[in-house]
Amino acid sequence: MNRMLVSAALAVAVAAAPFAGYGAEKDAISQAEKSEKHRPGIVETKAIAEEGFIYGLPIVMNYAVMNEFSVDKNSGQYKGPFNHIANEARVFTYKDTAVVTPNSDTPYSMLWLDLRGEPMVISVPAVEKERYYSVQLIDGNTYNYGYIGSRATGHDAGDYLVVGPDWKGATPAGIKQVFRSTTPFGLTIFRTQLFNPEDMPNVVKIQSGYKGQPLSAYLKQPAPPAAPKIDFVPASTKGIKENFYEYLDAALELIPVTPQNKAIRDRLASIGIGPGKTFNFKDLSLEHKAAILLAMKEGDDKVDKFLSSGMKNINGWKVGAMFGDEAFFNGDWLMRAAAAKGGIYGNNAVEAMYPMARDDAAGEPLDGSKHNYTLTFAAGQLPPVNAFWSVTMYDGKTQLLIENPINRYLVNSPMLPGMKKNADGSLTLYIQKDSPGKDKEANWLPAPNGPIYLVMRLYWPKTEPPSILPPGKGTWSPPPVVPAN
Repeated sequence: MNRMLVSAALAVAVAAAPFAGYGAEKDAISQAEKSEKHRPGIVETKAIAEEGFIYGLPIVMNYAVMNEFSVDKNSGQYKGPFNHIANEARVFTYKDTAVVTPNSDTPYSMLWLDLRGEPMVISVPAVEKERYYSVQLIDGNTYNYGYIGSRATGHDAGDYLVVGPDWKGATPAGIKQVFRSTTPFGLTIFRTQLFNPEDMPNVVKIQSGYKGQPLSAYLKQPAPPAAPKIDFVPASTKGIKENFYEYLDAALELIPVTPQNKAIRDRLASIGIGPGKTFNFKDLSLEHKAAILLAMKEGDDKVDKFLSSGMKNINGWKVGAMFGDEAFFNGDWLMRAAAAKGGIYGNNAVEAMYPMARDDAAGEPLDGSKHNYTLTFAAGQLPPVNAFWSVTMYDGKTQLLIENPINRYLVNSPMLPGMKKNADGSLTLYIQKDSPGKDKEANWLPAPNGPIYLVMRLYWPKTEPPSILPPGKGTWSPPPVVPAN
């Protein structure tokens, strides 16, 4: 949030306090206050809005991505309709802006599920053991509620059933496993390892074997009545800051109330936010506008603080586990919000670990306009994984991939044969905005001309020593990023 905007709004609100309530009786908060036996005061309203921001951030981010990927055909990021697999015969680049910190290691296939009418069957082909692949099941709460793939289910072909929160049917013959989403809508992400650019036809062949179909089609039975059409409230990732609570109203229509979220949902309803509400910031009174702006600002600060201090600092890298299922989060809305802001749709620690760095080894902010940097893996100390590892560069402000002269967004283990090792067997990466020279370009990770955000990805991390697991307590540590001499 803009600090000057918050201060100005507060100043105006204080000046207008004697007239509070006049001329703004039709706004969502005032109407909610009138309908409640307990009417939240301005201080309590601010506290609830702050808690709602933290609770709602991942839900809103997911809702906006869903709109861009499967609702708005003119979003520029549209992938396809619900219950249809969209395969990408490419890796993500700086042109992909709907999701922060996107993976550029593995071509994506994406399937937005609508489970209201009936369950869906996801089928995967046999994949060679040398190639890592995973199918990550994510619901509208941003919980990872299941996995298919190399680590989770092996490399054999198989059919898997995905059901909504209220489904009560029997498991059909031929289904290997049933996964239950906590919400009727959710994203399924297929990641297929790409060894090198020439390997893309092999990835495309595997992608063609991914299949999603309604249970009735799988059973060759008549389809049940279709679920009613939804007129989704338009949303975009760029519009989240300006329309956060309006988006939250819409998103919560798709999130069932549970014993775990009922308390926060009730508190949000007490200030006019939730299903069936029509929150509109511009209609609020001055004092409520100030309270909402301050709530968002302080909630966002708490999320940032968790990202900087809620994980273990190892050589300047933040190392921890922030992604999982409903039981993993156990109502810890702050951790869930931090996970989404740090990199929404991240994997569980056993599937992938994500050391993240915004600072060098001395604690100074990484900045490509001020320094060149190096990252050196000692001989025999490359990241210990069963699949593969990478180090990806992002713009520190946007957390998006950056445009660069060699179209390189990461350095990963499949690139090792073409990289140069030092005389002692160690491997040095050159992290800088300008070329380190033709003789070193094979080891160059281009950086932005400004703040840097680095994410290391360790796919299917090893559990035996040396290992980065358990998160923050492992026997292997990521080496420091240091300013170059």
